[in-house]
Order: sequence, then C-alpha cells, then structure tokens
Amino acid sequence: MPESGRSKAPLSALVTGGVEGLGRAVAEALLADGYAVTVTHRSSAERAQQFAEQARRSGRSLQTLQADAGKSEDVARSVAVHVGAFGAPWAFVHAAGPFLVRRRTLVDTPPEEALAVVEGNLSSAIRYAQAVLPHMRQAGGGRLIVFGFDRAGELPAWPGRAPYAAAKSGVLSLAKTLAAEEAPYRITVNAVCPGDIRDPLKEGTIAQAREGGGVSAPVGRSGSGEDIARVVRFLLEADADFLTGNEIYVTGGLDVLDRSKR
Repeated sequence: MPESGRSKAPLSALVTGGVEGLGRAVAEALLADGYAVTVTHRSSAERAQQFAEQARRSGRSLQTLQADAGKSEDVARSVAVHVGAFGAPWAFVHAAGPFLVRRRTLVDTPPEEALAVVEGNLSSAIRYAQAVLPHMRQAGGGRLIVFGFDRAGELPAWPGRAPYAAAKSGVLSLAKTLAAEEAPYRITVNAVCPGDIRDPLKEGTIAQAREGGGVSAPVGRSGSGEDIARVVRFLLEADADFLTGNEIYVTGGLDVLDRSKR
C-alpha cells in the first residue's frame, strides 16, 4: 500500500468497466483491500445497482456510474465524480473496451463498428489518461493499469479482429510511453494482458477454475478473474514502484492467437 498520509483515507481506485467481467473481479478485490472504489459501466444499470447494494451491505465504499468510455464528456464526468467523492485516485484500472464478437475481415466490418472498437479501447485510454494523470501528479503518485491481450506487444496479426488488435496494441504502446513520461511524478503505468478467460469465470475464483470448465491452459486449468485481480493488486503496491512500462501476460501458457486460428 502507498505511504500513509499520501492521500485521503481510504485509498481510492477508479475502475472502468468494473460492473461486469474482469473489471468486476478487480473492483471486488480492491474493495476487499479497503479501497474506496468508483466503477463505471456503459449499459449495465441493473447489475450496477446490485453491486452497489452488495457493497453497502458489506460496509464497503463503492459508487457506480454510467459512462461510455468512448465519449469524451463521459470520461471527464466520471473522473470528476470520482475525485469529488474520494479525492485523487491512487489507482486507475482501465478494464472497459468493446470486443468484436463476430469474426470478420476488416473489409467486411462496418466502418462505424470498427471505429467504435478503436474509440472504446484506444481513444478511451488516451482520454482517461489525460483526465486522471494531473490528479495523480498533484497527489504525489499513483498507479495506472490498462488491459491488453495475449502477445499484443508483438503487434501480432489477428485475422478477423483487426480493429481490436490494432487498438489494444496501440494501448500497450501508449502505456510504455506514459510510463516514461510519468516516472518523475512517481506514477507507474503497466499493461495486464489476460489470456482466454471466459464467462462465468471472468468474475470467478481460482478455486472455481480448478474445479473445471472453460478453456484449459497448459497449466491444467482455466483462467479466472481472480488471476487478473491478483496481478493488479500486486502492481498497486507502493513497493511495486520499480515496475513500470511492462506487459504482464496472464495466460496459463496458452497461445490465444494460435488457438483462434483453429
């Protein structure tokens, strides 16, 4: 944890896409660690309300907020709401980002759909970084984490997923650049790259993954949201300040892109 007195207690975290999926697993882990957490969602109002009620019953500090990561005004509003409630975030975790479920070549993908994927993944990361980093600088430090995909740092070909692959590879390049720019301000920036983790295990535990189901990786089990949350929690520690500009692949040894070709 950061040094006491660095910011208001409790420490706070802003998690985009934190109502469902891997973002939810991260948000729940941070709440358990005592963070005051803001989670955003684009269109999951019912689950957001359920999450807020669950946190309230547990005595944890959570606020949920509807915000489209692809819209500048929503990005600015979500950061302002978080800062107004909890102060400057020690942690920003960008788990939001649309994925193209249907595999299509770029030529066969409607332009508006392709650009929405880029806006929701890459442009949103830029907007949030510009909105969050000044607050972290003023507070004396922080942790910024973005999400990629398996081997994204290699700029791999991913046929049928061109807009998503291009956007996420751009996100990793952004993270490396921000890591260099923000190091003097005691801010680290890293990318967590999940493997093939599927519902319902995106919000599941390692114990549940070991029970079976989902996609088995070479390590002998599926991945889970807890696997991702454990890595995020480690990166948020004060003593993780020597780790910045990294891509951390959480795949269980499974080559996701190779599998996707079969």
